[in-house]
This record gives sequence, structure tokens and C-alpha cells, in this order.
Amino acid sequence: MSAVLTEIDAVVTEATQVAEDVVLLELRAADGSSLPPWQPGAHLDVVVQPGVERQYSLCGDPADLSRYHVAVLREPDGRGGSEHLHTHVAAGASLRIRGPLNHFALVPPTAASRYVFVAGGIGITPLVPMIRAVEAVGASWMLEYAGRSLERMPFVDELVREFGERVRVHVPSGPGAAPGSRFDASTLSAGTADAPVTVYACGPARMLAALEQEAAASGWPAGALHLERFEAREVTEPVRQEAFEVELEITGVTLTVPPDRSILEVVEEAGVLVLSSCREGTCGTCETPVVSGEVDHRDSVLTPDEQESNEVMMICVSRAACPRLVLEL
Repeated sequence: MSAVLTEIDAVVTEATQVAEDVVLLELRAADGSSLPPWQPGAHLDVVVQPGVERQYSLCGDPADLSRYHVAVLREPDGRGGSEHLHTHVAAGASLRIRGPLNHFALVPPTAASRYVFVAGGIGITPLVPMIRAVEAVGASWMLEYAGRSLERMPFVDELVREFGERVRVHVPSGPGAAPGSRFDASTLSAGTADAPVTVYACGPARMLAALEQEAAASGWPAGALHLERFEAREVTEPVRQEAFEVELEITGVTLTVPPDRSILEVVEEAGVLVLSSCREGTCGTCETPVVSGEVDHRDSVLTPDEQESNEVMMICVSRAACPRLVLEL
């Protein structure tokens, strides 16, 4: 079945400015109950207003289930969610949240583990809990944190203050960075087979693309690079241009998906309940098990190995690469 997420009526208990155009929201269950457990890399679906849902990474302490923290960057040219949260949501406001959901899970750290974290601007949010988790077990790590200016980089001061030289700040100029300092993916190494380094990165598409290119050019080991995308990756034309059939094994119906519609749209029109949120292949909410058939994976969530296994798909964007798919719906 597709993802089943806990739905929670939450209340905003604090709203704190932590950087230019970034607000940190503290969320608690409206009934005072404990919140569902989560691990570093997880995110929430936030119902900003009816019909508008957005995803925000959890950046607080996984051990504290009395509250969640999410940091929201105001994006005036975005889809409206962040602007609404900045201008209409303050302490005392009610929000509907779903989750947590995690497609960016941290490889369990040991004292022998070695990590490099790469953040671009608001991309620091899922990495903060990861850093604290690896620090807690004494693992080796570095953070490469890039931004337009220090004023627009949430948590930069506290990270530098707490961890010193393990935090490398990259801004065009200003205190804390050499003038003209910019992040260069080619300076990273994923180690060797005997001493591997795991890289976790979250930030703008161009930063993530540079890391992918470096991983391919330098022959990083499989599984060395983990990416979290806030925007959908560019995709080519679908493998299959024609309509295809989708058999819903549990529901017992077979539907035809035309070239100009998604599987999610066709399934919803047939009255089948499927949780979804971003509808652009970045959140993972509509993940659906594949029973049989070849998938044209077009999401920005699954790793190449996960896509190749053909066990699940994101039906909001991915399509069939064959005449007929059978899904566990």
C-alpha cells in the first residue's frame, strides 16, 4: 500500500527568526500527547491551508517527542506555502501535520564512521540532527555549509561556535569565511574501500548536480552519496509515449493512464484513496509497491539502486516503461 502517515492536529508554540527570511516553528500536539518518533533526515507534511501542503525537514532533537521543530524559508516566488507561514502563522496558530516520513535516513553511525555533510542555505535543516547524532557517538565528520551571506544561513553561528573548524563556511565574502570562498565539489573525497566516507547533501539543484558529477568522475563507491532535494530534478521525455494500463491488485480494477495524465490523477479519479502531497516527486508520500511491470522512474526521492530494484514507485510522476503495471493498491 502507499504510505500511511500519522495525522496530527498541532499548535505552534514558538515562532523564532533564526536567519534572514527563515523562521523556526516549534510544534506540539494540540492535545498535549507525545508526537510520533522520528530519525535524522525525516520530514513532515504541513497543511499550510486547505489544498496547500508543503514538506519541511525536522531539525530538532529526535529524543524530545514533546515537540517538533521545522525551519521555513520565505520564498516570495514560490508556490505560496512559505509566504503564508511567514505572514499568517504565529505562536498559538493551529496546523495540521502528517508524518514523519524519511527518505533521507542516516546510515547508523559508529565511532569508526566518517561523514561529510554538505548544505546549501536552508538545506542545513535535515543535516543538523545528523551532525548531532554522529557527534554523540564520536564519529569523524565535517560540514561544508554554503550560502549567499551569513545573515541568510540558519544555525551557522551556533554550529561554528559549538564545533569550530569542523564547520567550513562558504560565502562570497564576510566574517567567518575567506573573501571569495565558494564551495567546490571537486575538493571532496568519498575515501577508499578501506576507509569510506559517507556524504549527505541538501541544497540547491546546481549544488547537488555538481556532487553527482564529482561522484561519477571520481568513482565514489556505491552508496557514498546521499541527496535530499527540495526541488524536482530535470527529467527527459517519458520512456513510453503511449497510454498504458495500471492494474490495482487490491482494489480489483484496471485503469488506463493517458500520456497527459499521471497515475495518481487517474487512480484518484477512480475513487481510490492514495496519500499524496508534493505531486512533483520530491516528498515520497505517494510511494506505492510495484507487483509487476517495468517502471519509468521520474522521481527525485529514490536512489539509483532503489529505482533499479523496481519494488516501489512514486505514482505522482513516475510512469510505466511497459504496456501494463500491477500495483499494490
